[in-house]
Amino acid sequence: MNEMKHTYGENYHILDNPFLSSLLALLCAQSTEQPLITDLIKLLYQGLIAHVISQEFPKKKVTLKTRMYQEHPEALLSEKIIDFNTKVITVNLARAGILPSQLCYEFLNHLFKPKNVRQDHIYINRMVDENNRVTGSAISGYKIGGSIDNAIVLYPDPMGATGGSICATLDLYKKKVHGKVQKFIALHLIITPEYLKRVHEKHPDLIVYGLRLDRGLSSQKVLKSIPGTYWKEEKGLNTKQYIVPGAGGLGELLNNSFV
Repeated sequence: MNEMKHTYGENYHILDNPFLSSLLALLCAQSTEQPLITDLIKLLYQGLIAHVISQEFPKKKVTLKTRMYQEHPEALLSEKIIDFNTKVITVNLARAGILPSQLCYEFLNHLFKPKNVRQDHIYINRMVDENNRVTGSAISGYKIGGSIDNAIVLYPDPMGATGGSICATLDLYKKKVHGKVQKFIALHLIITPEYLKRVHEKHPDLIVYGLRLDRGLSSQKVLKSIPGTYWKEEKGLNTKQYIVPGAGGLGELLNNSFV
């Protein structure tokens, strides 16, 4: 299904899509600036959300009359299609997730029943010590528009680095928001082995989709192996918890605000 082979587990999907990989490489290049950064994010998330809908959303069998029905009423179209009545919630993890979540929200509204599509907003940021090492994630506020009962909840956040933000947000929804969710799905451009390890331990029900796995600080032995073979030895984060080779801080780059 155009996905990379690995041994992390069946809930984790790393796409093997040459076109999207090429766009992501361009996004990560040191010379790439605005407005191309924003344009590339839009293209990347259009491809990623389409893939996730194809793989994870409910489907149903339909029989349709095409425009050829009057001439050939004997030939109806029978097809298995996405159930566009599905309830979907996309979660904006400010600030790197603002644009991806809005893009997914608009994409979904064009296809699914708008009354079943919602966008929630979580204001979350990394907490760091005096050496800029990440110590946790802090939620300073949120706007959640109701129940998550029978919904698919999406987290379109570009960087799956430490897993701190996604785990804190999942804790919030599971503990404070009413309803039994269908699925929690994270949509990332880049993920690390450390991220996968953390969500695997804290929230094993989370389904993760990423366009690329970065483990650039691993040994040559690890880099030549199938991802997940030496999971404990894999390393994709530097001492400041930034992804290597990564893309830099996309929250800063998207907003042109380097604080």
